[in-house]
Amino acid sequence: MAKKAVMVVSFGTSLEGAEKAIINIEKTCEKAFPGYDFFRAFTSGFIIRKLKKTRGLDIPTPAEVLEYLSAEGYEELVCQPTYIIGGIEHDLLTASLLKYRDRIPVIRIGKPLLTDERDYEKVCTALMAELPRPLDFGEALVLMGHGSEHQANNTYFMFEDMMRDMGFERTFVGTVEGFPRLDYIVRRLKRNRIEKAILMPLLIVAGLHVQEDLAGDEEDSWKSVIETNGIGTEVIMKGLGEIDGIARLFAEHMKEAEQI
Repeated sequence: MAKKAVMVVSFGTSLEGAEKAIINIEKTCEKAFPGYDFFRAFTSGFIIRKLKKTRGLDIPTPAEVLEYLSAEGYEELVCQPTYIIGGIEHDLLTASLLKYRDRIPVIRIGKPLLTDERDYEKVCTALMAELPRPLDFGEALVLMGHGSEHQANNTYFMFEDMMRDMGFERTFVGTVEGFPRLDYIVRRLKRNRIEKAILMPLLIVAGLHVQEDLAGDEEDSWKSVIETNGIGTEVIMKGLGEIDGIARLFAEHMKEAEQI
């Protein structure tokens, strides 16, 4: 019988408790592929080393999993990254998979979370369902993404436009590392006379970016800066991967994975 595997690849997280978002995606994808051996991989060397040192966990890199699969004679691999956009990380993962095409006969890779129009609509719907209540007049939803120098950074603009097209007009999307930045978001909140901002991560895990950059007590956190500008805040500390609808969308992408 042919040996077949699925590999779910994440950047990773070292914050205890935040990994539940990744685990939710992994379990959902694993259930979608009965008869396939399951493998997890992280791409952040820093996080892998920290988990080994602090918690005794051995998390392999994609290259280590690929080397094992090829040595063990696996004939098919379906890989699903837990990336939101098709940016630098996705390009690097694809390049690493390509190196094994002559050693693993069939290698397929699934799309990032936000790839086509259908994805945007499903993610918008899933996100708005997580709000504890409909937005009141004078309230807005502020989503914090990671951001990238890659051209795929345009994904954040399209996502905000899709939110507006679906009727969620008071939605503002910003990034930690890229444009649109926080200062741009604050100007727009003030221009629209927003009195309270509901802050939520547009990130897979509620890790350090969320704990510190979004909701931290330091004066440069999003929460602090927005409050300093006279706007109230409320924080939803939930990574996208914790939302079942998001995890199911990753599993759908895995089923539609294309051979490289």
